[in-house]
Amino acid sequence: MTHQDVDTPSFKNLYDGNSYFILDVRTPEEFITGHLKGAENINFYEEEFEEKISSLDKRKKYLVYCRSGGRSRQAMFLMRDLGFEEVCNLSGGILSWGEHGYELEN
Repeated sequence: MTHQDVDTPSFKNLYDGNSYFILDVRTPEEFITGHLKGAENINFYEEEFEEKISSLDKRKKYLVYCRSGGRSRQAMFLMRDLGFEEVCNLSGGILSWGEHGYELEN
């Protein structure tokens, strides 16, 4: 089982490999301002967050991110505790992604 924080270039390499499920844990309002292509949005602050996370396939590999990396890091640890096999958190979040000039979609 792998659960780790990864820097932005490493996260981009994993993302480009197309073998990960992309999970954005920001609010819907944040999500519509720009997100990674193919990302699913599950709001970290939503009351049913843990329930929605636990309904995901625990055998898939996940890339998780938020605005700056804090919420997604907490989500990564929750997913670890729920039995997810592989979860990588984007250190620095979507802010770091943008600072590196990587593409977002609206």
